[in-house]
Amino acid sequence: MSEVELAAFLTGAIRLALPVLLAAIGELVSERAGVLNLGLEGIMLTGAFGGALGAYTTGSPVLGLACGVLAAVAFTALTSVLNITLAANQLVVGLAANALALGITTFAAGQLLPQGLTSELPGFGALEIPVLSDIPFIGEALFAQSVLLYVGVFMVVATLYVLKRTGWGLAIRAAGDDARAADQAGAPVLLVRWLATLWTGVMAGTGGVFLALADIHGFTQNMTAGRGFLAIGAVIAGAWLGWRVVVACLIFGAASALQFQADGLGLHVPVAILVAGPYVLALLAVAGLAGRTRAPADLLRPFVRGH
Repeated sequence: MSEVELAAFLTGAIRLALPVLLAAIGELVSERAGVLNLGLEGIMLTGAFGGALGAYTTGSPVLGLACGVLAAVAFTALTSVLNITLAANQLVVGLAANALALGITTFAAGQLLPQGLTSELPGFGALEIPVLSDIPFIGEALFAQSVLLYVGVFMVVATLYVLKRTGWGLAIRAAGDDARAADQAGAPVLLVRWLATLWTGVMAGTGGVFLALADIHGFTQNMTAGRGFLAIGAVIAGAWLGWRVVVACLIFGAASALQFQADGLGLHVPVAILVAGPYVLALLAVAGLAGRTRAPADLLRPFVRGH
């Protein structure tokens, strides 16, 4: 096992962790506000398709990013009408949203993108930071990644800061822990929940765009491949605490990177086990921690003023 192979593994782990991390931190905000976005997979997939179509149409990855985020936010708004305004069952809405997103993106990609579902798209290239990118072992992994990765890291840090250190973050946590008391204290609970879920759309949409425009520079059917569910698992495994959610996502990223780097690391494991690895870890984490953590008290509870 050489230093080059370890560096390649670390680079891949960070790159594969980022889309899950973006979606997970967005979902953390939503769940802390009391709303479970089980349709997170569909939001990511919508963002990936919107980003791919935007980049293909305009020739600009930046405009593609904007299109992907807007598409994801619009899709999130649709589910939020049902989850928040109409107080529908959040589990049923989420499952239906995932199926809807898969069907729409598959059909639309076949109609609007060349070669059916795939195309070579303009995307975000790597940004090599001088001097730092030359540091042995960690230089390439930390300082020679896609531009969009650094944007995503900034979004994650900023979101966790707002959630933990600001009055707006306090309002979000209050809406999820005791919506009735928050309402009586003057907090606009429904508005807080709406904005929290829309921010989930921004974060998950960015994660989807990262897959399409910073990872493979293309779009394929169901390209999110369960990452939205991994993100939800990371929130539960992280006990709804920001730093623990980050750690869980990094572990999932490392497990995913093993699919491509196992031989170089001297691990001779059947491919099927490596592919299933991240999802098995998520299942074990959720099963092992769910009984020892406390979710936001009003998670999954619709808020209707006066009832």
